[in-house]
Amino acid sequence: MKNSEVASAVVGGAFFAIPYLALSVPILPSIAIGTAAFVAGELVLRNDFKISLKDSNPNLFTTLENAKKQNKHILEMIPKIEDKNIQANLKEINDTVNKIIKTIEKNPDREKKIKNFFDYYLPVTVKLVDRFDEIENQKISSTSIEKFYESTSKTISEINDVFKKFLNNLYESDMLDTNVEIKVLNSMLKSDGLDKNSLKVKEDNHE
Repeated sequence: MKNSEVASAVVGGAFFAIPYLALSVPILPSIAIGTAAFVAGELVLRNDFKISLKDSNPNLFTTLENAKKQNKHILEMIPKIEDKNIQANLKEINDTVNKIIKTIEKNPDREKKIKNFFDYYLPVTVKLVDRFDEIENQKISSTSIEKFYESTSKTISEINDVFKKFLNNLYESDMLDTNVEIKVLNSMLKSDGLDKNSLKVKEDNHE
């Protein structure tokens, strides 16, 4: 449950308990009062939590807002690009960037794990897409242009893979922690005779 929801639940509970327990208001009106307080709390507190990053880390907030604009631009450029391979890669890039932004919004401390992503890689990708679209619109046919198309398509494909690695890095510690927990769980299951191999031996002995 989110912090705003917890706070709203506390407010709603208080507004239910006071009329019902202290003022002897019937239960249905008390529930209605509590529900109204919860909804009001959600509307007010949710907005407060949304701007908490802006207050606690204004530089990161600005960085993420710029990243959202850049990612929106990438999304808007997709239908303008004629190259189908580049279109496909840009769709995946847009989705990956969106996931990275949301992850950093929820976990601002993880920004250090993708150093240079927002300051360099994302802006350069936007410039590359714009430049490709501009040249593609000229309808020029030449050997150098064909090489440019091929080189750009390959680069954007590589960027797609790199951005996925950035996203993966954000969850690397979570995956490591989960792997440790899985190992501990398997070890406990084995020691308690509850793993598949132990159960199979017990079943064979009963036959």
